[in-house]
Amino acid sequence: MDSQAPLLQILDFARWAPSGDNTQPWRFEILGPDHVAVHGFDTRDHCVYDLDGHPSQISIGALIETAAIAASHHQLRTVATRRADALETRPVFDLRFIADPAVTPSPLLDSIKTRSVQRRPLKTRPLTAQQKQAFAAAVAPDYTIHWLETGTDRLRVAKMLFHSAKIRLVTPEAYRVHKDIIEWQARFSEDRVPDQALGTDPMTTRLMRFVMQSWDRVELFNRFFAGTWAPRIQLDFVPGLACAAHFLLLAKTPARTIDDYVAAGRATQRFWLTATQQGLQLQPEVTPLVFTRYAREGVDFSNKPGAQQMAQRLGRRFVDVVGEQAAAHAVFMGRVGHGQQPSSRSLRRPLESLMISGPA
Repeated sequence: MDSQAPLLQILDFARWAPSGDNTQPWRFEILGPDHVAVHGFDTRDHCVYDLDGHPSQISIGALIETAAIAASHHQLRTVATRRADALETRPVFDLRFIADPAVTPSPLLDSIKTRSVQRRPLKTRPLTAQQKQAFAAAVAPDYTIHWLETGTDRLRVAKMLFHSAKIRLVTPEAYRVHKDIIEWQARFSEDRVPDQALGTDPMTTRLMRFVMQSWDRVELFNRFFAGTWAPRIQLDFVPGLACAAHFLLLAKTPARTIDDYVAAGRATQRFWLTATQQGLQLQPEVTPLVFTRYAREGVDFSNKPGAQQMAQRLGRRFVDVVGEQAAAHAVFMGRVGHGQQPSSRSLRRPLESLMISGPA
């Protein structure tokens, strides 16, 4: 029997972990029959949403948690250790899989490959107490969940998202990211986001494809044709209203280090897989967290005049909506609710394309 077979099965599940814009910031190196090195990287050199690397670190945490869930079905306990000598921009994690008869198979395994992002409107049917208890158990003991679920809450969040979206759509730095990560006229994509999964109607999607061919076109439409209104309404305001609830995942103490964000990613993946297991759909809402953090920490993220001021106003709105404590402790945000499984989604690169040759 191939000694690498269990590791390859684990990694085949792990590669389905979520990552910002489907960047998949990891590569795998098998170093032994029970040892894999995960070579991570962040996208701060070209992605305005990742200037401090934290979103990529959350994604790597989600990958590690996914590997641990898959390993549990082989009765293997996963021990993850970050190499202290690796650069923060290119962290390396040693994953060791230890046989342990006390390990029970995780019930979340079947949700790993079906978990996806639903950007279209969801039903407003409230979550049940049992569903919320399942979410709380999934992230305990180090994280709690702050829910925003009343009609008034959802309206306030929708307005905040509408303002946050303007920063995305009027800054050239964000435009370059969007131009690179969208695969046009596609239902599925192994390494980007297919346009049919964006959540816009066909007419708006065609208009976006035309406008996004150049930054000059984007500025022209933004200035003279209210070019941000249709995508902000369709992608942010309407979905912000049409859901069961918005949620913030709160750490006991504010996240500061790479290890804090990796741990947050592990909890985020358990939350997301729990949603999938319960037949719920989820959409991340991380840009408000990113831009408000930039404003709070004085990160110069755009050469667009007024962008910093927009981020500062967004930060005030964010605190007004969620409260000061939740704003300080939030590591992830999203919306959740009942809805159809998306018919278009991001896939993943084949496992063989993610492998680095090792001495195994």
